[in-house]
Amino acid sequence: MRETLFNWLQPRTADARVLDLFAGSGALGLEALSRGAAQVTFVEKDRRAAAAIEALAQEWRENSVSVVCSDAIAWLSRAHQSASFDLVFIDPPYDSKLLSGTAAALASSGLLAPDARVYLECRAREAMPALPDGWQSVRDGRAGEVGYHLFAT
Repeated sequence: MRETLFNWLQPRTADARVLDLFAGSGALGLEALSRGAAQVTFVEKDRRAAAAIEALAQEWRENSVSVVCSDAIAWLSRAHQSASFDLVFIDPPYDSKLLSGTAAALASSGLLAPDARVYLECRAREAMPALPDGWQSVRDGRAGEVGYHLFAT
């Protein structure tokens, strides 16, 4: 899945500003970084997971990483940044029902760059929840129980 996603994103990853919401292990954001992203912000509410991402970034001597230990929707609602993001990964826990609310909070946050790409993961057997107006499906796929989707904003 990750290889397919980054093949889709290949022309957009270099020098991109990336937001990895519900970062978990940070695999998606770290992959973007390894493929030339200029800056990655990880948002993860689990303190141990956030600390592990920070430790890895320090080990790699990466100065272009920011790790925020916070609930993703809460962070989006209070984020006041002058920067915007070119690529956003949204991969909440599948049973959390947070996908639609997170997408709405992201859309209204003002953090999306023009023509940004948003990647979503959800259970393949479930219908895609309501997403913000104007988000257009670019690509999608399925790997076992996981449905993965790329949108243009």
